Amino acid sequence: MTIKLAISGCRGRMGQRITDLAAQDKTFKITALLENKDHPEAHGTMKDLPISTDASALKGSQVLIEFTTPEATLEHLKACEKFGVRMVIGTTGFTSAQIGVIKKTAKKIPIVFSSNMSVGVNLVFSQLRELAQKTAGRYEVRIVEAHHIHKKDAPSGTAKTLAQIVQEASGKKVEDIQSVRQGEIIGDHDVIFEGPFDTITLRHHAKTRDIFAAGSLVAAKFLARKSKGLFNMEEVLARKS
Repeated sequence: MTIKLAISGCRGRMGQRITDLAAQDKTFKITALLENKDHPEAHGTMKDLPISTDASALKGSQVLIEFTTPEATLEHLKACEKFGVRMVIGTTGFTSAQIGVIKKTAKKIPIVFSSNMSVGVNLVFSQLRELAQKTAGRYEVRIVEAHHIHKKDAPSGTAKTLAQIVQEASGKKVEDIQSVRQGEIIGDHDVIFEGPFDTITLRHHAKTRDIFAAGSLVAAKFLARKSKGLFNMEEVLARKS
């Protein structure tokens, strides 16, 4: 089966890597490339395809992968609902109200929405849940996350998810989340369990953005078989296996 794929933010760091990896995967046919109208290269071409600034270019695609801003994501969400396009959302920094819009739209089209598309990070999520359950009440938990200086939201979406997992598993809220913005760091996350006798650290270090790009393509393949519903990457990986 060939999946007709649209990619938003195609000139951005993530968009370029998703486009390159998708072009190498015979499962995908890239049918639309979107970019913000204010981007200096918004009217050029990539992979011999014209870059569009109009969401109507999504018509005819089956899945859209989106790593942009909350505002652009919600604009494209409306277009995906209109044209019946499935959506992989890796954008972070949403408000509660904006997340509510995504959840509502997922009743009509299938969406994978995750703070982190990395397969490795989602394995960390699973391990963290077990660790937080077994250490509940006996360790203080703090989170340290580091990203490049261009990242706008802090704490990161991944850090918020890590904190949420700890709270749900242990019943205790994580009050200490430290955000570092430095250089061109791809993404580092440490969850530190500090006890009276030892320290346990669960860590993920991203070497390249390709781990997020590759994960988003796994999610796109998963969505191609869905008609509606909201899914996260842990569910994608569980059902894939």
